[in-house]
Formats: sequence, structure tokens, C-alpha cells
Amino acid sequence: MLRIKNINTYYGQVHALKNVSLHLNAGEIVSLIGANGAGKTTILNSLSAITPPRDGDILFEGTAITGLAPDRIVEMGISQVPEGRQVFKDFSVSDNLELGAYLRFRAREKRTHIKQDIEDVFALFPQLSERRKQMAGTLSGGEQQMLAIGRALMAKPKVLLLDEPSMGLAPLVVQEIFRVITRLREEKGTSVLLVEQNAKAALKIADRGYVLETGKVLLEEKASDLLENRDVQRAYLGKEKKEIWER
Repeated sequence: MLRIKNINTYYGQVHALKNVSLHLNAGEIVSLIGANGAGKTTILNSLSAITPPRDGDILFEGTAITGLAPDRIVEMGISQVPEGRQVFKDFSVSDNLELGAYLRFRAREKRTHIKQDIEDVFALFPQLSERRKQMAGTLSGGEQQMLAIGRALMAKPKVLLLDEPSMGLAPLVVQEIFRVITRLREEKGTSVLLVEQNAKAALKIADRGYVLETGKVLLEEKASDLLENRDVQRAYLGKEKKEIWER
């Protein structure tokens, strides 16, 4: 469904991604794990055309999307939930969700369809329904993360790019976020590319995983195999730490 072939992405003169190749199948959850600076977020930004690669190919459903503008990427069916949530703090919850459907408004889609999708987001995150008129900046961190995911869903993506959805959140909220991710795959068939520092939690819901280091893919395996890999356990899974996710 989504395939990256030998992309190289730079920040100025810094070579951030070095001949990276990976793929995401339809209805699949794939986790990217690695230390800070490994290139995980850069992969998502390359896919979203926020930081386009200098060379290499990105294919989505067989069509080359390298060089397309970010709004065109969203139109085709790829939405990103950015690190740090980045909700519009001075806008209400409902306004944030409507902004997620901006391209659909621009395409003159019926408002009734968009309103129904907003209600679907509220059904997915009941906490947001209770706060639909509340300013997004007054929400808790967990509620803002839910809103950021809901905003991305308003574009009706086939692929959801999630960047550190558990960052700074309480364990119970993290569990809820990860349950929603699995529901999106099971109920809507959404494919998910997941960047997550909590590698153990991410691999427990993923089908496959890629291990990155300094801009390169070191390893690709089934998520269950990565969980049992001793080198991965020592480097990324924090085996001595208390696990906060139980499937």
C-alpha cells in the first residue's frame, strides 16, 4: 500500500535518512523504534512532504507521490498526527475537528457527511464529546492527543502516521490511545505507521517493526520476534521497566 524505496532526506547539510526502504501493507500496523535522532520522525515528515526527500521514491497504492505538496498527500489518504499534538489551542474542540476536514470543505463535500464524521470521532473519544465547545488549549494532555488523532481522522485517511502518541501521558490514557489505534485498524481498516518511544507498547499492537539507528534501517521483523530479540530488549524495550500496556 505504502512503499519507501531508498530515500535520502536532509536537514540542511545533515544527512538524516540514508537510503531508507520500508513498506506498510493495507490494514497493517507497523512500528518504528529507535533512539532519539534515529530518523523515525523524519520518515513520517518525508511521507507527509513536510521534509521531502532529496532522492528515492515513495509510492502510495502504486502511484509515485514524491514531490507532491502536503495538502495533496492528505487528499490522497495519508494523515499525520504530529509529535506534541499541535492542536489549535484558541479554537474549540469542534473547530479543531472541522479544520481537520478543511480539504473536504474545499472540495464542497456535503456538510452533513462531515458533521456525521465529527460525531463518529466523539463516539470514539467520549471525553471530547463532553468538551466539544471547550477551547483546545484548556484540555488535558491526553484529551489533546485524542483531539489530534480525531482531527487527522477527519480527513478520512487510509494511512495514519502517528508520532509519539504516548508522550507525556499517564499510563491509563496511553492504554486508551493504543486501544483506539487497534480499533481503527479492526473497524475501519486503517493502516498505521507508528513512531513511539514506548517500544514495548508499540510492538504489542503492531504486526511488524523496523529498528532504526542514525538514519538507517538496521532490522525488520515481525513485532512478536522483535519483542523476543535480546539485542532489541537491551537497547529499546527497557526490560527492567514496569510495562504499562497489557493487551
